Amino acid sequence: MPKTTGLSHLGLAVRDLDTTTGFFVKCLGWLQIAQDLSYPSNTVSDGNLHLTLWQTQPAATSFNRRTQIDLHQLALSVPDQDSLIETAKLVAGWPGVTVDIMPQAVGDGPAQHMMFAEPGGVAMELVWDGDPSPRHRLS
Repeated sequence: MPKTTGLSHLGLAVRDLDTTTGFFVKCLGWLQIAQDLSYPSNTVSDGNLHLTLWQTQPAATSFNRRTQIDLHQLALSVPDQDSLIETAKLVAGWPGVTVDIMPQAVGDGPAQHMMFAEPGGVAMELVWDGDPSPRHRLS
């Protein structure tokens, strides 16, 4: 039996706390649910997942998945293909976003994904699992 029950929250060290918080809140529609100016950090949520965004020091370097042990990417689920396409367009047009892959099949499909870096440099992925059936969404 597992000794844990799931993800409580995920902490991300970010280059610019305000820029990354703004991306999640204004672009992706998340809510900022907490702030701690002593760290500084902000916590944002989509109603299912909580992310704590931690401000790094000015000399922080960007993550390199080939030379460092750390978070490789943050992969977020979207409920359907239309949402993936719509959100991909919004994300791709957001100031400071670097797009690696616009929506395309994962392997032989039917799952699809988009890969990008948010304005603060965190590698992210949007994933639709390819299941055409409607899903229950918490909001």
